Amino acid sequence: MQTQLKIAFIGLGNMGGPMAINLLKAGMQVCVFDLMPQAVTKLTEQGASSANSVLEAVKDADIVISMLPAGKHVEALYLGDDKQAGLISVLDKNCLVIDSSTIDTATAQKVGKALAEHGIAFIDAPVSGGVGGATAGTLTFIVGGELSHYERALPVLNKMGKNIFHAGPLGAGQVAKICNNMLLSVLMVGTSEALQLAIDNGLDPKVVSDIMLQSSGRNWTLELYNPCPNVLPNVPSSKGYQGGFMVDLMKKDLGLAIDTAIKSESFTPMGELAQSLYGKHSMQGNGQLDFSSIFSMFSKHSNKE
Repeated sequence: MQTQLKIAFIGLGNMGGPMAINLLKAGMQVCVFDLMPQAVTKLTEQGASSANSVLEAVKDADIVISMLPAGKHVEALYLGDDKQAGLISVLDKNCLVIDSSTIDTATAQKVGKALAEHGIAFIDAPVSGGVGGATAGTLTFIVGGELSHYERALPVLNKMGKNIFHAGPLGAGQVAKICNNMLLSVLMVGTSEALQLAIDNGLDPKVVSDIMLQSSGRNWTLELYNPCPNVLPNVPSSKGYQGGFMVDLMKKDLGLAIDTAIKSESFTPMGELAQSLYGKHSMQGNGQLDFSSIFSMFSKHSNKE
């Protein structure tokens, strides 16, 4: 009889919490840790075990999964900082680390290489699909790292996602993810601009959306995440732009994309414009709203500089 894998899941926010729940639903043994006690309680009520510290949470873990806000948090978690020792000092040599945070490529590579020097396998595996995908278990995982490590992670990733891709070597997952999110931001801005133009000229945004969905302007944001309120049900725009993927997170990802473009001397004028628009939108007090709320920027009644 095959021994059940012991999984430690660190970071139980809007994305990490539902991902961990799907592992529990799949019958896996999961120990969770988060700095917010209520997030831990929600998971223990679903059958997870918990720990008093992150070091305790990963004890004897076969697989460690982390979903954290930024590169500095990932580096501090695994390599340590002035406040705490890193997990690198306690992880079992046979452990596989899966970091699903969206962070800068350099940090992913730094952490992965440091863990490799200690014999610990690491893949960067950022996700696409939002909170809805995390809840439904239909996320897309974009993996960077050794092929053997990717294959080892597949049985676990398949419990949380529907589409799993191996993008290339260590850090490739992060590059592919920020390319996707840069394009997503451009599509959202363009869709918002086009729909508002239609509204300003007396057209029904639902009718125009249906027309464009059968025309060459069709895209994911128009079809599944329409930014105009009351065109689609059960999307953030129809719920006061609550839930989903926050403006400040899109702003962060665009910053990562533009930093990467600078390093590779890539020409990204549309990405830079989207970064500027989302930066302005955040400064106007919209940082905690869903990123589709950029639609409101194109209203005649918005404060335009």
